[in-house]
Amino acid sequence: MSQSPKHDTHVPSRVFPAARTDAEQAKTGVSTPQTETPAYRLAFQDMDFLLREDLRPIRFQLELLKPQLIMDEANIASTFVMYGSARIPEPAKAQAVLDIAHAAVDNREQAIRIAERLVEKSKYYDVARELAQLASGFPLDTEGKRHFVVCSGGGPSIMEAANRGAAESGHESIGLNIVLPHEQAPNPYVTPALSMQFHYFALRKMHFLLHARALAAFPGGFGTFDELFELLTLIQTGKIAPIPVLLYGRDFWNRVVNFDALVEEGVVSAKDLSIFTFVETAEEGWDVVQEFYRDRD
Repeated sequence: MSQSPKHDTHVPSRVFPAARTDAEQAKTGVSTPQTETPAYRLAFQDMDFLLREDLRPIRFQLELLKPQLIMDEANIASTFVMYGSARIPEPAKAQAVLDIAHAAVDNREQAIRIAERLVEKSKYYDVARELAQLASGFPLDTEGKRHFVVCSGGGPSIMEAANRGAAESGHESIGLNIVLPHEQAPNPYVTPALSMQFHYFALRKMHFLLHARALAAFPGGFGTFDELFELLTLIQTGKIAPIPVLLYGRDFWNRVVNFDALVEEGVVSAKDLSIFTFVETAEEGWDVVQEFYRDRD
């Protein structure tokens, strides 16, 4: 009669050494004319090789994969993305800028007007901060996954306010920074383990939207417009399913973009303007998001 296999039998999970093991071994190898040449380096340890122009497709893959793995390991199922200017300070600092403009020797009128407008918009620093607090309190789902995790560009001003609100409510938040000619360090409120840096704008854009289930756009410049209008186009063309898109500051947006004129010119349809919602307060914006998903139960 055959015997049943023993339950203490152990089958190894792998028979080849891990890449990390071989990488460490390669560092301690013997030194010869052959081993000192670039050709002998392990491909994944050879920075000159990885940074070659013809390795760009591989770098695309790496920049897509690394942040995805980080978010998966952090149990992040969805995000609340917040865009906004890197030049709108919190109210006290905005007032200080205005005071300096008034005190300047040349007292240029344009500088004063700009500073006054920054003071007007600085209220959105506090709104973004409060909205982040509301979103961060969303409960875990039945699988322990986290939803509406605050995600910003990781920079100063409105982005800082978003990460700050999450941190002040005791929750983690994401910062997707990018290498720029001028140094841009992550703001201090981004969760360190969720602070990521990109080389490619295209891959950063993807990660803003892959997990986004709501998005708030505060007053901003070229960068904010770039990110916002790409999302509006994706929704308009049906490339992604609609999500709540909040535009904070009706007066600002209607001043810098004549949405009604786009309809009148026939370049967008009237229904396209329903893709986004104008809001002013954190509570109003959060209510729009909750109602959006309540209707889809």
